[in-house]
Amino acid sequence: MYDPISPNVNFVEQEKKIEEFWREHKIFEKSIEDRKDGTPYVFYDGPPTANGKPHIGHVLTRVIKDMIPRYRTMKGCMVPRKAGWDTHGLPVELEVEKMLGLDGKEQIEEYGLEPFIGHCKESVWKYKGMWEDFSRTVGFWADMDDPYVTYHNEFIESEWWALKQIYEKNLLYKGFKIVPYCPRCGTPLSSHEVAQGYKTVKERSAVVRFKVVGEDAFFLAWTTTPWTLPSNVALCVNPSDVYVKVKAADGFTYYMAEALLDKVLGKLATEDAPAYEILESYKGIDLEGKEYEPLFDYVKPICDKQNKKGFFITADNYVTMTDGTGIVHIAPAFGEDDAKVGRRYDLPFVQLVDGKGEMAEPTPYAGTFVKDADKLVLIDLEKAGLLFDAPKFEHEYPHCWRCNTPLIYYARESWFIKMTEVKDDLIRNNNTINWIPESIGKGRFGDWLQNVQDWGISRNRYWGTPLNIWECECGCRHSVGSIEELKSMSNNCPEDIELHRPFIDAVTLKCPDCGKEMHRVPEVIDCWFDSGAMPFAQHHYPFENKELFEAQFPADFISEAVDQTRGWFYSLLAISTLIFNKAPYKNVIVLGHVQDENGQKMSKSKGNAVDPFDALESYGADAIRWYFYTNSAPWLPNRFHGKAVVEGQRKFMSTLWNTYSFYVLYANIDKFDPTKYNIEDCKLSVMDKWLLSKLNSMVKTVDTNLANYRIPEAAKALQEFTDEMSNWYVRRGRERYWVQGITEDKTAAYMTLYTALVTTAKTAAPMIPFMAEAIYRNLVCNVDSSAPESVHLCEFPEVQENLIDAELEKNMDEVVSIVVLGRAARNGSNIKNRQPLNTMYVQSDKKVEGYFTDIIREELNVKNVDFVDDASGFVSYIFKPQLKTLGPKYGKQLGEIRAAMAELDSSAKATLDAEGKLVLNLASGDVELTPDDILLETKQKEGVFTVSDRGVTVALDTELTAELIEEGFVKELISKIQTMRKDSDFNVMDRINVTLTGNQKLLEIAKNNEATISTVVLSDSISDGDGANGKEWDINGEKVTITVVRV
Repeated sequence: MYDPISPNVNFVEQEKKIEEFWREHKIFEKSIEDRKDGTPYVFYDGPPTANGKPHIGHVLTRVIKDMIPRYRTMKGCMVPRKAGWDTHGLPVELEVEKMLGLDGKEQIEEYGLEPFIGHCKESVWKYKGMWEDFSRTVGFWADMDDPYVTYHNEFIESEWWALKQIYEKNLLYKGFKIVPYCPRCGTPLSSHEVAQGYKTVKERSAVVRFKVVGEDAFFLAWTTTPWTLPSNVALCVNPSDVYVKVKAADGFTYYMAEALLDKVLGKLATEDAPAYEILESYKGIDLEGKEYEPLFDYVKPICDKQNKKGFFITADNYVTMTDGTGIVHIAPAFGEDDAKVGRRYDLPFVQLVDGKGEMAEPTPYAGTFVKDADKLVLIDLEKAGLLFDAPKFEHEYPHCWRCNTPLIYYARESWFIKMTEVKDDLIRNNNTINWIPESIGKGRFGDWLQNVQDWGISRNRYWGTPLNIWECECGCRHSVGSIEELKSMSNNCPEDIELHRPFIDAVTLKCPDCGKEMHRVPEVIDCWFDSGAMPFAQHHYPFENKELFEAQFPADFISEAVDQTRGWFYSLLAISTLIFNKAPYKNVIVLGHVQDENGQKMSKSKGNAVDPFDALESYGADAIRWYFYTNSAPWLPNRFHGKAVVEGQRKFMSTLWNTYSFYVLYANIDKFDPTKYNIEDCKLSVMDKWLLSKLNSMVKTVDTNLANYRIPEAAKALQEFTDEMSNWYVRRGRERYWVQGITEDKTAAYMTLYTALVTTAKTAAPMIPFMAEAIYRNLVCNVDSSAPESVHLCEFPEVQENLIDAELEKNMDEVVSIVVLGRAARNGSNIKNRQPLNTMYVQSDKKVEGYFTDIIREELNVKNVDFVDDASGFVSYIFKPQLKTLGPKYGKQLGEIRAAMAELDSSAKATLDAEGKLVLNLASGDVELTPDDILLETKQKEGVFTVSDRGVTVALDTELTAELIEEGFVKELISKIQTMRKDSDFNVMDRINVTLTGNQKLLEIAKNNEATISTVVLSDSISDGDGANGKEWDINGEKVTITVVRV
């Protein structure tokens, strides 16, 4: 029969055995094979990088990405789950640099690219084993034996094919643009990479005096980047706004925006003099062309060499009146807006910062990192009398997401994909995607697409997919789309060419225009292009697997954390739009970040990071999975802490396990074999029919919600049903399993509970795969050798609509609500549930009778349940005036109102409920009171305790007769004896002898009710004793020593 079950199972150890069973019996592989002819349901796995360790956030992504495919597989779909590894990029280079003791690009090139690339290739697998162990432990199923790897030649060749398509559509271009640039890494970043690295910083800005040529006056201009001032070549105003020339209290004459005068100059005011006096007023455009003197002498010669005019006022609408002075300093080398103004006015190009982010000659700050140069520039301006102010300000500043270095906006030649050209296509394709939640797809992501920028695709680095562009000195360019094409155009391409630097750099092509040698450009591409190309590159499309790719594109489902809106979610959509002009995924669940217990971001430096392996070892995978499914909507932040995980485990998993343990215990005693019976042939009780109805309603709810990616709602339905099965069905029907022999009713009870447990295990299998497997294999495989060997090879349960009885469920819901109120009334009156009471009165719109009334009586231990039309007579009300509202309205009548309200009775409460108002007939005139005007206090009547909620009122008769008190003692004695049986670890069928010592009153009550007590506790005798080896109890104020001895 069944393997014995311990209620105190070690879930972690059990999960290890289940995982071993899956591995040995290749259950994952069989789940794929069994569904090979099913409808495809395609899942793309966002590739992790194997040179970084898993963190607790990866548990969340893994359990969501595992659960939906498990569910779809059980629904009969063929769900391919190809794992992948993201292997290129700067993080890998930084790791290798650190390992080799290198610092920066120069030292890498001195060390040698070939050995450096070799180390990169090794480094990416540093934590591969850890990731695989992690995935197995958390129950994440994917094909890890044949993963796609982004550094493999086949993957890169597919990317080259895609890049060639983009190039031939004239969407890949080389441009001299202002790009976000990391000076530490020596490479530009794409806009979606920049979005990942913003930090809040406090820095000094500068309000600078620029001397007007030919006047004893200054332009006051503002900048947040003082290090760019040595490269200043112009100032910019808004052409439409009003500017003024003022005589300031500090003795200087300034030009600045009128709207910002008080903000900037206001602090100059004294008691004797105003801050400024307006001398003249202008439109911004009136100042255009007005000249000023350069801040630094060494800049003008640079401009003169370019034969370009600088140091005058320009005008552009990008200047705002929000901050600063309304005049902005222009350095075209360091800002996109500056560069636009520079091109329009043909300004000189001055870039006094090198590729390392250090100030360059001829500045006196040469070799100083730009952010460190801020202070030096401000000091020199102060000395020259040109610094008006250097206020500190707090703002969000972009940092490199890989090395944390502050980025600079820097003019460079880079390769770009013209995403602005396909903006409308991006938006249209995005609108076909089911975003969960919709607010991110339409909001955060949709807004991102509305403001899409060209994708800076090139990186001046080493370990990455080489950009497939060859150039000739004649100006000819060619994009290579395959290895075959490469070999056909080259005389020196090795047969086994590796598509990485430095090997590919040595391959030259013959120029189709002039016949000379073409050389590959030195850049590699953004590694986000790698991950975004995975839908086709994982299959080496279009070179092979054409039908396979077309069958698996687009994906039905993807899921990653919210930061991927500008990462993988974007790169997938961008490339798919560029190549196929369609969305690459149909449904996406966006996941929130995992925080600590206090809602703080986890980090090692704060000491609040949770090691995922420690958490899995402490709580088990199922418990953590369940926590993430139930804690909040997936896209909201999760506050992860052990107490919450344990609480979820207790509420659902332990409840389910204990119910399963209960069934196994009694079924083993009776050697009950469910394969010999058919539940359709059983004579089901009302409770059986109710449980089967609730079971099928639960399956229907879970199925509908999972089909629509509503995970917490599905989990809630499972948890609520499990609670009802355990704490209502089993608790109320335990005696049915205690009956001797296999009776008709006992068979029905067993079959109902067996069906509910097996169906619940199957329904919960996608969510708690380990526990569901343990329950299924014991309950099903141990009695049915023809059953599938794993719950994960079963079909998801089908809803049996004929078993759903909505009216029955409503009646039982009403019973439960009445019982809950009845328990509250018992608690309020301080009367234990084991103390019988005579009558409970119920007022409710829905009246239940017969069997349902019997349940209420049994649950609340009352002799009678009477439904009444009006329960107001069981409680009295005290009406008092609400002075806050009545005072302003009826101030002089308050005394009269108070006296009249004191005379009101329960009928007034009924009037107030029905009409929403009360009218008091006072000597001074009628007064109308609303519920807001009344303070209402309830007063329990003597001998009755009343509780109301949501239209239901119960009134408990609390008077105790001698007979009721004696019956209460009997129930308490039974309870204490049963507790002692359990504490003594007696078998449920063991018979006992009971002795009572030290209380003649209780002994007499026990003897008078011996038949009742003995039937329940399985005692052969109840007698007086000496108290040896007994336990003392206080039963309703009566002390007694009870001894139980196994016969």
